[in-house]
Amino acid sequence: MNKNKKPEWTPENAGSEFASSVMPGVNESHDGLPSKGKHVHVSPPIKHPRKLVMEDYIHGILNQERTILARAITLVESNSHSHQQQAQELIRNILPKAGNSIRIAITGVPGAGKSTFIETFGSYLTSKGHKVAVLAVDPSSSISKGSILGDKTRMERLARDPLCFIRPSPSGGTLGGVTKKTRETMLLCEAAGYDVILVETVGVGQSEITVRSMVDFFLLLQIPGAGDELQGIKKGVIELADAIVVNKADGDNIQKAELAKTEYAHALHYIAPATEGWKTDAYTCSAYTGDGIEEMWKLIEEFKAITVKNGFFQKRRNSQVLDWVKSMIQEHLESSFYQNPQIKATMPGVQKQLLAGEITASMAVEVLLKQYTEGNRK
Repeated sequence: MNKNKKPEWTPENAGSEFASSVMPGVNESHDGLPSKGKHVHVSPPIKHPRKLVMEDYIHGILNQERTILARAITLVESNSHSHQQQAQELIRNILPKAGNSIRIAITGVPGAGKSTFIETFGSYLTSKGHKVAVLAVDPSSSISKGSILGDKTRMERLARDPLCFIRPSPSGGTLGGVTKKTRETMLLCEAAGYDVILVETVGVGQSEITVRSMVDFFLLLQIPGAGDELQGIKKGVIELADAIVVNKADGDNIQKAELAKTEYAHALHYIAPATEGWKTDAYTCSAYTGDGIEEMWKLIEEFKAITVKNGFFQKRRNSQVLDWVKSMIQEHLESSFYQNPQIKATMPGVQKQLLAGEITASMAVEVLLKQYTEGNRK
């Protein structure tokens, strides 16, 4: 055994009052023990995931490899220009295998129990042999831009289910309750064999309607006893719902839940249905006990059967593709505008004039757009 050595900062004539000492290591050994000792434990080298090429992504997704699917979603969500080009190539290749699912949005007021509902509902679906992908959109931190709530940690049972794939993603500050890449992520999950896609939004609000342009069925969760239920029946998200479900209908809440359901059902008579050929109605369930969960799935199956038969299912999907194109054009133009060299050079001066009251906001817009247009002509 090697003798202890005192650190180099120890005074030359120091005694035993310095308790710290340094034991030098031995080549190819651990904790000062000889390398041939039977107690030696050498940690294996850290393996870094290899860089994937396009064939790896395509093969992995089509063969339902969850790790490859997760890495493909990360690629799609990346803001890197090279990654975006790869992502678009990947989407083109897997597109023929996508589209074979029922896409369901689940939103609701804060505290409505969205995550608990999804865990119970998802577990019911996997017990029936369905493959479920949960895209949980979390609010973003204004500092790190990452997820704040971490929905996956609140669905422990479902997260361990081999027939379920859960992907939490930060909203990135986008309105609409979803991320900019939710559409692409749904396509990847469908190509990987998931036949039920559940999109949990950040939380209901007047602006959180983008998810309607991405899904087939829009489910709005409400809670009983939250005050005047009719206050919730306002034009906005409520008119987009295909079903209103009063959750937490258990224990002492059952009577309150039934009362809330009745009030919502009466109020819905004054709102046009969100889907052609379908009557939006109110229901109750308990994500805690599981009551009403099976009925919810039967309702969604009935919805799909009716809308497929009357042609509205495909009509809505076609409309969503066109909406997708428009949103991508808007994103591209916005990015192109702010990344334009002339705009970058002109912007500080225009902002200074605007704040000094020398020009109006409309004049500032006119100057910037003129610079952008003239720059593109050159």
